[in-house]
Amino acid sequence: MDRRHFLKQSTLASSLFFVPNFVKAFENIAPSSLGYKRLVIIQLSGGNDGLNTIIPFNNDIYYRNRPSISISKNDVLKASDELGFHKSLLPLKKLFDEGHLTIINNVGYPNPNRSHFRATDIWQTASDSNQYLQTGWIGRYLDHFGTKPYNAIEIDDSLSLALKGQQINGIAAKNPQILYRTSQDPYFKNVLKYYEDEHLSEHNLGYLYKTMIAAESSAKYIFEKHKGSETSQDYPNNEFAKQLRTTSRLIKSGIETKVFYASLGGFDTHAGQLNSQSRLLKVYAEGIEAFIKDLKQQGTFKDTLIVTFSEFGRRVKQNAANGTDHGAASNVFVIGDQLKTAGFYNDLASLRDLDSNGDLKYTIDFRSIYATILNTWLAADDHTILNKTFPKLNFI
Repeated sequence: MDRRHFLKQSTLASSLFFVPNFVKAFENIAPSSLGYKRLVIIQLSGGNDGLNTIIPFNNDIYYRNRPSISISKNDVLKASDELGFHKSLLPLKKLFDEGHLTIINNVGYPNPNRSHFRATDIWQTASDSNQYLQTGWIGRYLDHFGTKPYNAIEIDDSLSLALKGQQINGIAAKNPQILYRTSQDPYFKNVLKYYEDEHLSEHNLGYLYKTMIAAESSAKYIFEKHKGSETSQDYPNNEFAKQLRTTSRLIKSGIETKVFYASLGGFDTHAGQLNSQSRLLKVYAEGIEAFIKDLKQQGTFKDTLIVTFSEFGRRVKQNAANGTDHGAASNVFVIGDQLKTAGFYNDLASLRDLDSNGDLKYTIDFRSIYATILNTWLAADDHTILNKTFPKLNFI
């Protein structure tokens, strides 16, 4: 069999990867180290405009810099004397009022990068802006505190860098049924049989055989859990809501997954921002609303923390195309039933004191959010995973 053909054709294999010492890592980590708390991460890909998401409706500087794309004070869902929600975020405003939402403003990092790809890598690996890592922060969490690839699942067809570790990766499963069918394909089975017959050594491709065995086992486990779990909650008819519905069904099933990862794209609003962002925020908010209703009905909301981020915010000043260009710091949403600091965690940074590019200055390093979640929610050693010590926050 042509191994190159196998590597090209097997999409299942590409969803996770193990180095040869996976078996040793598996044996040394007890399943009892897995707790019951779950983390759901949502990425708003493209760079969501934080200033038109959480709006400083009493700030004249905001309106002067955005004569065509600012949100009218009358359209803002006011949450304080200074800040309010975009009207598409009414479900989030309700969560805010119920004490289930913390908004962390001005989240970023030193020397921000304004490239989508590089900024996403920085957020997903928790690196410095001039540091290039090959593993993600969730992947490193799995290296130290996971035992199986399905301990972290991305609801997609491909795996993000965030879930790739040194010893163990998470798994990508947009549709558990399709993933399982792929693992049962005769070609896939023949590949496994070929490796068995060839008695490949650990030194050459033995690790790949182990990878395929783990992938097949994970696909079956995820599928069995998913098909045995149903929900009566209605969800909007869009791809983002489908991701959340799949996540909810897996949570309800009792699957041994600590981290779920979902995303919503389209936030690169260089032109015609008002309508496109309004539509996307509505998709996000309505999906979240259905998801949380579902979690509450099944009794798992109290054990689930939902974090939403975007790789960067947008420039304070609008551009000539009625949009905004790539910026830096922005807001992060944290949703849950065990929030210590619900509401606004901190004030919006000054619109008078911008950086040299005309962007908001960050006041909270995003890795402090990760450190807090790892330490307080997932009961993990944040320094080991993040390779540095960052100040903990007080939101959970």
